[in-house]
Amino acid sequence: MILFLDFDGVLHPEPCYDDGQLFSRLPRLENVLRDFPAVQVVISSTWRDKYSLSELRTFFSVDIAVRIIDVTPAWQDIPEIVDTMGYQRHAEIEGWLRRSGKPWFPWLAIDDKSYLFRPFLKNLIKTNSLIGFDEEAENRLRQSLSFTSK
Repeated sequence: MILFLDFDGVLHPEPCYDDGQLFSRLPRLENVLRDFPAVQVVISSTWRDKYSLSELRTFFSVDIAVRIIDVTPAWQDIPEIVDTMGYQRHAEIEGWLRRSGKPWFPWLAIDDKSYLFRPFLKNLIKTNSLIGFDEEAENRLRQSLSFTSK
């Protein structure tokens, strides 16, 4: 299972006015990931444009950082997929799946912006951008991961 992970509005509220809020929801997500050790993470956040993969890993606990395997391509690098799909973040994920040779691999995405994905997408765990990854999102993720790991 691949988990495509956004940062803003997921790992902390968006907007994030206080440095104390930055990555405030990360411990909750890491606890879920520890219960599902087969899940690998690909960063789909635009933070990938400012930080290298190794720099992005430093935001996470060591045991989770080793499971962060890549970042999605920027939409500008996959115009053929974006033009076909139209939904930017979903296209970036599709681009990563195709480029990695895993187009049929099971995946989930956690994001606060559903309009970046095809409507009614079952792979999407949507968060409230003003809150981030809360108990409700955690429960949906746990349920989805439990279902796919059977």
